[in-house]
Amino acid sequence: MDHAVDELLRRSPDLPPPAVRALLRRAHRLTQQEVAEALGVHRIQVVRWEGGQAEPRNPHRRTYARLLAGLAEQHPEVLSRAEGD
Repeated sequence: MDHAVDELLRRSPDLPPPAVRALLRRAHRLTQQEVAEALGVHRIQVVRWEGGQAEPRNPHRRTYARLLAGLAEQHPEVLSRAEGD
């Protein structure tokens, strides 16, 4: 049973769709450069993640998911708008 739980914990966290990632960042008035610096990646990676050309891999994926979850908590209107599209 513990093995099954460990497997679940190793899964990469889900991320919102790329367009929502950008909306959350903008709602908090963050630049792509600020996000990149906080995550320890180049700005072009954030551009690709928000544009849907690439997906982050761990450990950046976990950190990015944490950032996006925090932004979603602070800006629930972004998710409401995105769901309405």
